[in-house]
Amino acid sequence: MQISVIGCGYLGAVHAASMAELGHDVVGIDVDETKVALLAQGKAPFHEPGFADILERNVAAGRLRFSTDMTEVAGAAVHFIGVGTPQQEGSYAADMSQVNGSVAALLPHLAPTEAGAPVVVGKSTVPVGTAAGIAAQVEAAGGVLVWNPEFLREGFAVQDTISPDRMVYGLPADQQAAAHGQALLDEVYDDLINRQQIPRLLTDYPTAELVKVAANSFLATKISFINAMAELCEATGADVTQLAQAIGHDDRIGSKFLRAGVGFGGGCLPKDIRAFMARAEELGVDEALGFLREVDSINDRRRDHVITLATDLLGGQLDGANVAVLGAAFKPDTDDMRNSPALDIAHRLATAGARVTVTDPQAGPVLAGQDHHDFTVAPTAHEAMTGADLVLLLTEWREFSELDPAATVSLPNRAAIIDGRNVLDPAQWRAAGWTYHGMGRP
Repeated sequence: MQISVIGCGYLGAVHAASMAELGHDVVGIDVDETKVALLAQGKAPFHEPGFADILERNVAAGRLRFSTDMTEVAGAAVHFIGVGTPQQEGSYAADMSQVNGSVAALLPHLAPTEAGAPVVVGKSTVPVGTAAGIAAQVEAAGGVLVWNPEFLREGFAVQDTISPDRMVYGLPADQQAAAHGQALLDEVYDDLINRQQIPRLLTDYPTAELVKVAANSFLATKISFINAMAELCEATGADVTQLAQAIGHDDRIGSKFLRAGVGFGGGCLPKDIRAFMARAEELGVDEALGFLREVDSINDRRRDHVITLATDLLGGQLDGANVAVLGAAFKPDTDDMRNSPALDIAHRLATAGARVTVTDPQAGPVLAGQDHHDFTVAPTAHEAMTGADLVLLLTEWREFSELDPAATVSLPNRAAIIDGRNVLDPAQWRAAGWTYHGMGRP
């Protein structure tokens, strides 16, 4: 099929390349000329495992192209909207300017194809109720809107696009329009539906819009729950890692997302739960999501706790201390630093007067190419740790979790480490001569 993808950021670029990988003829549209130029050359503007390979392969094969010109969508039967919905400045609400702008730019170029009326497919995470308004505009232009939320995990985005664990179609109430939209989207996802037998759920618009934010809110709640337990463990001498293991054996709870640490970050969970709360307030049901305020608060407290712990380990004086921060991305296998706990903690330590050195396998080179940092960027963990008075492991990259404590104990001025992700073996590090502190561990 001929497909267009409007918005070529993290979501849109991965989706465009993945659709081309499935055999479709895809054009990606974005207003950022620099980004489009890179993508058009088959060069990835961000790090995501597997993305660079499918991007380069499909650009070279001619199945995938990129442009800033919206007229290039002509001939496409299906148009995906994959732009960002960041948090508004000074508000918890989602900034819908990119979604509204992309829809307005696309509408004049919608035209029937051999497959019939054009189908516009929403991928962006939006406040519930958004799709109904967009659907009216699309219908007036002769098209059909389907809401098809994304469930990408950074570090697994390609896999989650070409082999997801489920698909959701939010369909219009009109049965004929719904049947047409479903049929075309089924054709796009033919490999997923017929060969891979991926579960597909057919819903109305508001249900489809709620799926992504409800899922993210649940995951954020689970993370904050175990971090709240870490606070109790620190007060009582209990071990949160053993506690998590014990309750995780209950299949009603499960072990995933039960690792205590410095909290969640990134471009989805923080802004999605806040936008969810803001939308609930607009709908007059803010009490229903009141618990998310505490989820958010617990998450912020974990960053505060690391600063307090670091200050204590440095004798109450951050000013002039040499601190090595291992990690800048909000999670491993990405260079995404949006709302990163690691980067936030590094900035706060530097603001307090510490001499901070940051290292990260993928985000590090991005930081090194930027100006006006209040910290130094080192290319490796060993270089960052050399001469440090304190080491903080804040992003659980494998190269950090697999550091040899015996081989690194002589690098810092003082062998003290805060394991902000609970990925190190405390006994092994202490035996090697390190002062070890974990999150919620005795």
